[in-house]
Amino acid sequence: MVDIGGRRIRATSTGPQSERPLIVLECGSFGCAADWAVVQERLAARGLRSLAYDRAGLGYSDPSPEPRDGRAIAADLEALLARLGENGPIVYTGHSMAGLMARVFVPRNRERVLGVVLVDAVTPEMLDERRTALGIHAYRGAMKLVGAWSDAGFMRPVSLVIGDLIGLEGEARKEKRRVYGSASHARWAAEEVLNWPRTSGQGREAGRFAPELPVAVVTAGDAATRLKALQVAPAELSEHGYVEHVKGANHANLLGKAFADPILKGIEHVLRSAAR
Repeated sequence: MVDIGGRRIRATSTGPQSERPLIVLECGSFGCAADWAVVQERLAARGLRSLAYDRAGLGYSDPSPEPRDGRAIAADLEALLARLGENGPIVYTGHSMAGLMARVFVPRNRERVLGVVLVDAVTPEMLDERRTALGIHAYRGAMKLVGAWSDAGFMRPVSLVIGDLIGLEGEARKEKRRVYGSASHARWAAEEVLNWPRTSGQGREAGRFAPELPVAVVTAGDAATRLKALQVAPAELSEHGYVEHVKGANHANLLGKAFADPILKGIEHVLRSAAR
């Protein structure tokens, strides 16, 4: 638990202390640090340090009085890294909705970000596509109800069914289910989703990633969809882009034991490209 100025952020760090870049792992909507347990274990086995954390109000972190949009989330991560003495370099790795947060955080911290890895991530431009925009707004509508009724405790039984779709094991699996069933976690996770258009707008304002920034995109499933074209665009616009579509994986279990290795390949691509 790290005090970032009157509020505490829960962080998990693995891997040996070294001068090598820190891999910062940002979870998606309704996620928490436990989502990255498999990836963190495999990074540590390769001698790489990593940091995953619970955003404000999620998991075990204290809530924040600020709107849960991209700028507030970026400011919290900056404060967390500062308190831990982590000044860079870092590789920003984000899953799902963290693709929006990457577009806010990375330009603000360009001098210390070596590259970006997007794991089945969304982009601000998805709101421009009618079909994906309709899906996003339907999701936001559902999350508005989840947030409003979170104190009723209905997430506890739900967590027994869909609390861990990643396929975690041991303490990480227990933690994921425990967090998913938490009323506070549901409330603040829903708040982040409701701020989706706001965060997307902030990402657009910050601009696309610089062309010289290495970007790896790892997606779940078949490549031949319009959604995939939107997902891979950041890598295609990079001078050091990397794309892998993981057949058989889905949005959640891409982080699990069976399918996590391509994420490691994406991280290693960014590290190699940045070292040239």
